[in-house]
Formats: sequence, structure tokens, C-alpha cells
Amino acid sequence: MNVITKELTASSIKVDVSATKKEIEDIKAKVLLTLAKDVKIAGFREGKAPANLVEKYVDQNLLNTQFLNEAVADLYEKAVKQKQLRVVSQPKITITKFVPYETLDFSAETDYIGSIVIPDYKKVNVSVAKNTVSEKDIKDVLNNLSQRQANKLSVERAAKDKDEVNLDFYGTDPKTKQPIGGADGKSYDLVIGSKTFIPGFEEEIIGLKTGDKKTFNITFPKDYGVAELKNKVVKFDVVINDVKELAKSKIDDTLAKSVGPFKNLSELKADIKKQLKVEKDREYSQKLDNEILNSLSLKTKVVIPTSLIEQEIDRLEEDEKRSIAYRGQTWQEHLAQENVNETEHRDRQRPIAEARIKSGLILGEISEKENIKVSDMELETRVNHLKSQYSDPNMLAELENPNNLSDLRSRLMIEKTLDKLKDYNKQN
Repeated sequence: MNVITKELTASSIKVDVSATKKEIEDIKAKVLLTLAKDVKIAGFREGKAPANLVEKYVDQNLLNTQFLNEAVADLYEKAVKQKQLRVVSQPKITITKFVPYETLDFSAETDYIGSIVIPDYKKVNVSVAKNTVSEKDIKDVLNNLSQRQANKLSVERAAKDKDEVNLDFYGTDPKTKQPIGGADGKSYDLVIGSKTFIPGFEEEIIGLKTGDKKTFNITFPKDYGVAELKNKVVKFDVVINDVKELAKSKIDDTLAKSVGPFKNLSELKADIKKQLKVEKDREYSQKLDNEILNSLSLKTKVVIPTSLIEQEIDRLEEDEKRSIAYRGQTWQEHLAQENVNETEHRDRQRPIAEARIKSGLILGEISEKENIKVSDMELETRVNHLKSQYSDPNMLAELENPNNLSDLRSRLMIEKTLDKLKDYNKQN
């Protein structure tokens, strides 16, 4: 096979392929073997006739079509591997010359990722502040445990700070009157002063008694976790179902014994400190990963094909649609709430998609340069660890799914590459 490549643009390429006589003969024999299963020839069992007889009896148009399909698919794949091309789209195939079973030339035009120029990742040098576990952190957890173990007594009086209120709430857009997905709840328990709800909401509940109703507007924070609710004004209608006074449990050995296998308060505090350290270490590691990738990304040169960006936007939007559907909102309601159309929404996702792709390409290049591999033993160890966390038969079966195993292997590769980068960063 002779392969010639020609760059059409920075992100597209033309691949010209000329098959050898032997390749043509081998592919033809393979196709005839497949077609023989459906050809009946007197004196031969089904599928057992020799290729030269099968060729005489089979429909020639069918043979040509099957041959070309098989040849193009097989030779194109080999050409891509031979030239080590990172193709990212289905090729546009043009047969330039075909003399049945003598000559086959074709061209394929496709989007691809060309050269990736990354900085010297061994000299990466970024820093992230590492948070330690403070006495206040431990005290906050103890207070929450004390609150959860509190004795609760329904009262007839108006709700005040530190009370637990059970309420129904229903959020709507004050302009359109349409319901807001994710801004409603039934029989929701809220401890006033816990700061666990939208800022300003808890204050509106103070002074209300069981059976009271109230309507008020709340503006969601600019950094709220749900994108479509950021800085959004929502009208809430609330109904108070119950007001309870909380008699918090004393923070002592008795509390420690009631929340876990602890002999005393000291053991509980030690366990809380240990768990908080694990959480803070994980947060630190994630921030460091992001900083390293951002540092490398700023200095990396690569042209990302538009088709690949569009594919990534599709994935981002599919994830978003599933999340919205889970909250009982339609896609069109979501777009209206964001005050954007389909095109504007996709444009907003474009920088995110580009950044994700670029990070993936950087990690791929580095893992290749560092010859980082994921062994079958490493994959099996991770699968067994995940299995230990689940008891549902369906979830356990999913862990054996080949596609999921492939995804898991990819994630392990990313983790190992990031660990390598963090090792280099530590040395600088």
C-alpha cells in the first residue's frame, strides 16, 4: 500500500491510498468467503464452494460493492495507523481509480489533530494553598452532629433562630409565572440559622407559625452551583407545616457513642479530623491538577478541529439535558430561563469544550512521552475496589461492561499522568 498525505488546512488532511495487487487479492478472497455463505452451488455444501466458483455465481454488482466497502475501510484504517494520524471525523471517500481486482486508488479527506507543541512539562512550577484542619472545622462538625441528634419538640409559637421548620416551597419566575426547575420542595426540614439554604431565605421564615403561608422574592447568588439559577430572581410561595424547637445534644462522650463506634469524645474528634484531612487533601489535589493543566494549556499550541469541538459541546449539552430533566424542566424552558437560543447556548459552551479537549490532548501527549501504561492488574484492583462499594447487581454488572472498563482504564491513565506531573512540580 502506498500512502501520500496532504494537509488541506491546519485541522484537515487528504490521504491518498493505492492498494497493492496482493492487498486486492486478499480482500477479494475475504469478501468471497463471506458471500459464499449465501451462494448455493450444486454439488457443494453451503459455504464450501471454492472462491473461483463463488465468483462466477455471485452477483457482480454485489461483489464490487462489498469489495470496495471492505477494501476502503481496511486500507484507510491501516493508512491512518501507518502515518500516525489523529483523525477525529468520518472521512469523505472518493474512489479515484478502480479496475476490478487489479487496481484500487482512493482518497480520504478528514478532520485531524496535527502537531501538538507543549511546553517543557518537567519544569512546571505552580503552587496552591493547602488548607489544614482547624479546631473550628472540628467544632463545626460536632455542632452539626449535636444538632442532628437533638431532641425535637413541636411548638405553637412563631419560628425563631435555631428552630427546625418543615415547609413546602414552590419557586416561579416572577415575570413569566413559569415554575423554576430545582426551586421547589415538599416537607423540607430547614434549621433556621444553619446557612444551608439560599442566602436570605431562612430570614424570611422567622416569625411564621404552623399553617402560615408567605410569598417573597429571593435573588440566587452569582456563584450558585446550578448554572441556570445563578443571579436569578425567584418568587417563592411557602407553607409552614411544622415548627420544632431543638434541644441540642450535649457534646460529650454520650454523643460520641451515639453516632458511631467511639468510646469517648476524643476518639470522635480524632476520626472527624482524619476525615476532614482526607477531604481537604482531595480538594488540594484537584486544585493542583487544575493549576498544572491551566499552566501547560496556556503555553500549548494546537489547532482543534471545529468538528471535535462540536462533538464535545454535544456531550456537554447531553449531560445538561439529563440534569434538567431530572429536575422536571424541559430544554426549551431552560433556554428561556437563561434568555438564550440554541445557537447562543452552544456558543457559551464552546470555550469549556475547547479547554476540555486541550487538556485531554496535553495529557495524552505527556502519557505517551512518559510511556505511562495501565496494567491489567491495576485495572482489576480498581474494579475490585469499586465493587466493594456497591451491592446492587446491576451496578456490579456494569463494572464488567467492556465500554465501562475502557473508560475506567482511560481515567486511570489520566490519574497516573497527573501524578507524574505533580511529581515534577514538587521537584521545581
